[in-house]
Amino acid sequence: MTDDTPLDASALAAHFLADARLTFAKYKALAEGAMAQMSDDALFVAPDDGESNSVAIVVRHLAGNMRSRWTDFLTTDGEKPGRDRDSEFEPYDPSRATRTALLEDWESGWRALFDALDGLEPGDLGRTVQIRGEPHSVTQALTRQIAHYAYHVGQIVYVAKMLRAGDWKTLSIARRASRRFNEELGHRP
Repeated sequence: MTDDTPLDASALAAHFLADARLTFAKYKALAEGAMAQMSDDALFVAPDDGESNSVAIVVRHLAGNMRSRWTDFLTTDGEKPGRDRDSEFEPYDPSRATRTALLEDWESGWRALFDALDGLEPGDLGRTVQIRGEPHSVTQALTRQIAHYAYHVGQIVYVAKMLRAGDWKTLSIARRASRRFNEELGHRP
């Protein structure tokens, strides 16, 4: 929003939906930027003794969560009976661990999310949906998922950066470059 004109409730709801879509898209792009810097093998490497997750495991979890939460979003519980969340955290079978399969899984989750989001109308924000039997307004469910996905995208970026060591290309403002970045935007603190 660029002006200070107050919005009516419907316009505010439409703005919230557009902003939620943009926020999800930014997190998707951030994770993809991190994964693009990783070798195929590195996607499946956990950074410790097995208590941490590889990027692939986080991706599988996010994709499973998205398909569960967003399929029939307004009409069924967000934790679908067919979802096996625990299996999302199991190690990959090396014979089936490919970047292509991983990214197909990733895209199917995001497709479910964006299809559901694109089908929402401003009037839907106050509707009630269920997640594990707990009622949420659509607004609450959206903000819950934004926070959840941001948490896991942060993990993806952190693991990717750690495994790339000194060969990492920043996905945001580089260290010691904030002043220059602000000046390029015409902002002078």
